[in-house]
Amino acid sequence: MRTASGQSRTGRTPDGVIVSIRPLDQAVPMLGAWRDLGHAALVENLFFEADFAMSAARAFGVGIRIVTVSDRPPDEPGARLLALWPCRIVHRWGVPLPALMGWTHGFSIFGAPLLARDEAERGLKGLLDAPRTLGLPRRLMMPYLPLDGPFAALLDRTLSETRQRRTDFWSHERGFLDVSGNEASARKNYLDVNVSPRKAAQLARFFRRMSAGGEVEHEIVRDPRALTEALADYVTLETAGWKGRAGTAVGRRPAEVGFLNGLIASYGERGCVRIDRLRRDGRSLASSLALETASTLWFLKISYDEAEAKNSPGAQLVERVTRSLLADNRIETADSCAPPNFPLIETFWGERRRLAHGLIEAGGGDRLFRLAASLEGLRAQASRLRTGGPA
Repeated sequence: MRTASGQSRTGRTPDGVIVSIRPLDQAVPMLGAWRDLGHAALVENLFFEADFAMSAARAFGVGIRIVTVSDRPPDEPGARLLALWPCRIVHRWGVPLPALMGWTHGFSIFGAPLLARDEAERGLKGLLDAPRTLGLPRRLMMPYLPLDGPFAALLDRTLSETRQRRTDFWSHERGFLDVSGNEASARKNYLDVNVSPRKAAQLARFFRRMSAGGEVEHEIVRDPRALTEALADYVTLETAGWKGRAGTAVGRRPAEVGFLNGLIASYGERGCVRIDRLRRDGRSLASSLALETASTLWFLKISYDEAEAKNSPGAQLVERVTRSLLADNRIETADSCAPPNFPLIETFWGERRRLAHGLIEAGGGDRLFRLAASLEGLRAQASRLRTGGPA
């Protein structure tokens, strides 16, 4: 069974769940169910939560569609979402071979779909069956998939059972903090274990030198009434540095400033935004922006005053943010959202989040999957030769 209305399609998979695809701007009727799914997901993913996605729509949402798995059509009252994945249809390989590709942009670099914790297997199978049910491309490109943890284990098991193929590209890892299950003593000693005595002494010396010009204070801004000013201060600080000169600072991109203001409005009301600053005489020496989901902090942005670079203000701030996280029992993990081998974070956070871009065969098979995997391999190889990074 498949029905279509405009750019939306809905159908029922062989396992009996309802799958649907619709443009992002038609997702408003299911926002309540989408928020519920984000709050009870198998693996937290800030970037695919409803409020993050809707804030990002104007700046980054052109062509984005929402694939859902649900117990009834998702815009019906009482519908429950079992899975949700934002994606777009792309032609990556210079030939007429389309793929569904997960939504990524400069502020969204984790790709695990949202799966209902208590129906994760059913939700994932429905998601992988959606392309054949809805007449979509039969290959899914999922960037930044985790290679460890409950989603990784479920995906491996599901693909093994259904004999669907998968090929990974650009396997890498980034700084991650994980104190889940740790006792209070382990949290207390975390930095002593992960930061060498020599590095700790050096940072202390730099901080004393930085403080010679006046008292330096660590400020955490959470009050919704103060977040707008703190964000503007961050944007000014970043724009004054190398990113501003290169034209890549947020302040040079009005759509991104609007996106961030939308984020702090929606997440700030719930106390899920923090802007950390090192301040001296009313001036920011370093500033960072982070958002929280249930038990995870997502460290989105950091910038610092280049005139103070000799005192490592960015590292000083990360150290203080880390101490604050370790003292907060609500937070079990923190994702740096940083590139691989990023010492500013990896100096302090001892764990790593392993990731890869996964090309996955949809349910029912894909006779062109081997060709798609070969083309993606060539694309990845060319990108490595050109930039040293992912395609």
